[in-house]
Amino acid sequence: MNLQLVFLILTLHAHFLTAAKSETYEETLQLTPLPDGKAFARFAFKTLASTDLEDRSFEDRPQHYQLFPLTLGQLLRAHSISELHLSLNAGKWDYDKWGYPTDQSVASGAELWAWMSEHSSNATRLVSNAAPSTINAIDNQYQSVDQRWKDMSNGLAGLFCASLGALDDTRTTKPQWAFGPEGDLLPNQSYQLRHAFLPSESVCTENLTPFLKLLPCKGKSGLSSLLNPHPLFGSDWHGIGVHVRSLAHETMELTMTFGAVINPVRLSSGKRDWSFETLFGREIARSCPVAERSFIGVTLPTDSAYQITPEPTSVNKDAAIYDLRLLSHPVTVAMSWPGEERFHHSIVSPSSPLSVRRFITGGSQSEGGILFNFINRQNVSQDVTCVETTPWFINYFLNTRRVTVNGIDRDDIILETAYTLPRNHHPSLLETTLRLPPHSETKMTMSFLKSFIAYTEHPPDAERGWDLPAATISFTLPIDRLDEPERRLYTRNLLIDLPTPDFSMPYNVIIMSSTVIALFFGSVFNLLTRKFVWVKTKGADVVHQ
Repeated sequence: MNLQLVFLILTLHAHFLTAAKSETYEETLQLTPLPDGKAFARFAFKTLASTDLEDRSFEDRPQHYQLFPLTLGQLLRAHSISELHLSLNAGKWDYDKWGYPTDQSVASGAELWAWMSEHSSNATRLVSNAAPSTINAIDNQYQSVDQRWKDMSNGLAGLFCASLGALDDTRTTKPQWAFGPEGDLLPNQSYQLRHAFLPSESVCTENLTPFLKLLPCKGKSGLSSLLNPHPLFGSDWHGIGVHVRSLAHETMELTMTFGAVINPVRLSSGKRDWSFETLFGREIARSCPVAERSFIGVTLPTDSAYQITPEPTSVNKDAAIYDLRLLSHPVTVAMSWPGEERFHHSIVSPSSPLSVRRFITGGSQSEGGILFNFINRQNVSQDVTCVETTPWFINYFLNTRRVTVNGIDRDDIILETAYTLPRNHHPSLLETTLRLPPHSETKMTMSFLKSFIAYTEHPPDAERGWDLPAATISFTLPIDRLDEPERRLYTRNLLIDLPTPDFSMPYNVIIMSSTVIALFFGSVFNLLTRKFVWVKTKGADVVHQ
């Protein structure tokens, strides 16, 4: 009996050691001073796990993780998700001043897109054990990609305390030429893409708290201890990202990111000096014990003299590197510019090779127009794919589309066009591929019609307008490597006015009706209930009352 117990304990111990060795965790923090005096902080927490989330075996194999979040892993495998990208952002990213970010999903609001297998593992397992009369019902419930997309959105909504359950059929699209897979999908399987925007979603502490709970150190130690919600959510731009992709050899990579653009000039009375205390209000008390790598990188400026403390562990090209495992704790990093008494804001010329802006034209509530402004600052032509998703009540007229290059009509630069019409409250999807000439300003305009909707379909703040999600511009620069994913630019969200009924009319009717009823009822009630009598008074005649 004792030998069997010892053997069981040794077997379990070996199993957990093997599982621990198959998972790795590393964390990095990159601090970048920006030309306008702000500082960009990007936290990245990466977990690698040897697991197959697309396992379609008939057995219901349990999932055992040491570092990979179990709740997220169960959600991904239950719906056969091969690649997932979720972002929750607030603020407006300025490409001309801050450049292209490492995490490309920087549009305001919530963005969710995923590559899903066409056949669910749950359907395969349940159909094999079900009676013939229930096979069709199980197939429709579990093998439907749209149904699994809806269930996954609801699961992520509960996991991150966000309104992702609103990403229903009225917001979901199927792009053809953008949002390609960034991982290694199985070549012998078929996959489908789903993408959705929720531009009105905001980011706050209730999203950061579950985010920290998915990390191995839970925000108690390591770089995650710097995620202080008070200074971070008061920054000019901040965002949360969760990215899962499949790699070769049945390996899943989970990268959880948090980025913020903080203004130290406002915090330090006119100077751009910063430290961990001014940016985050905290310092690192101890390193994360399960992290194999824990680094802090600071991009060193080249335009002026600076001072950085403490002494970095190493200097790699234009970045100072700090290894938390080699530093004495507590750790705090600070950068200052001794020669500056006050930071002077100057006009920063755009440094990005490609810029895009989008505008709404026209002031009518029944019709309007859309304007895209592309600026190509390169010496070569640039192919871009513009993906525009609009609600079902916006109908574009492709025959009104006009493309001009430096004021000259150039319809020949349109390479491809795909347009999905809005129907049954599904959104419309317009994908256009353009070839922008070098050193050019290209404008694309198009008219649209605003549909009348029922008064019950208007939001509570109907007079504010409807949020139009950001347009996505996909492209590849000549300097990009072939193995890198396509770059994406996001325009800013827009507000659009629809024909709005006079919601004050019911109130006016109620007030008027209530007034008339009150006057009529009061007069009649007074006549019916009041008693008339003769009253005698001293020294006067009888008075009628």
